[in-house]
Amino acid sequence: MEIRVNATRMELLKLRGRVRMAKRGHKLLKDKRDELMKVFLSVVREVRTVRDQVEILLAAAYRSFLVARAVMSRETMEEALMSPTPPLELQTGWRPIMNVAVPEFTIDVRDPSGVYAYGLATTSPELDSALGAFAEVLPQLVRLAQLERTVELLSDEIARTRRRVNALEYVLIPELQDAVKSIAMRLGEMERSNTTRLMKIKDIVRAK
Repeated sequence: MEIRVNATRMELLKLRGRVRMAKRGHKLLKDKRDELMKVFLSVVREVRTVRDQVEILLAAAYRSFLVARAVMSRETMEEALMSPTPPLELQTGWRPIMNVAVPEFTIDVRDPSGVYAYGLATTSPELDSALGAFAEVLPQLVRLAQLERTVELLSDEIARTRRRVNALEYVLIPELQDAVKSIAMRLGEMERSNTTRLMKIKDIVRAK
């Protein structure tokens, strides 16, 4: 879109000021984009590490659970799993990363050995191991959810920042610079025309 303004020195000064401001904003946005990318890649690496740990813990928990289900009757298994357990507290909040509000979860971790209220005489030790493994993996699952949501929010912000950088770099700044050149050329032509007109007037005056 062509920027149309009056060919005056005042407008030329204003446009040059807008060019300087746009270039400054472009640099700040590029710096923000680069820093966001560094944080994004760091969080992605952490997501991979936590996900690997979660998969290992869940695999062990499911193995123990399958063994327990194989050696226990269905009624005994259901009765044990319906035993009450102390409630867990999950606290949620937000923290800023490069002006991006990302979630922060905190879960109250309890000792799995004292959580279960079912009778040990009728249950398999593998059930204890399975439930203990599930209790151990729960904080990691919460952590993984927090990190993955952070990755999504940072990705969205990087995309928005990249669009702004591109809009400034390839649209607004070139248009402003073209407008500055156009006004400067028109002012130059007007100045040369005025100079020529003055010289002719001088020649006419001298001829008289």
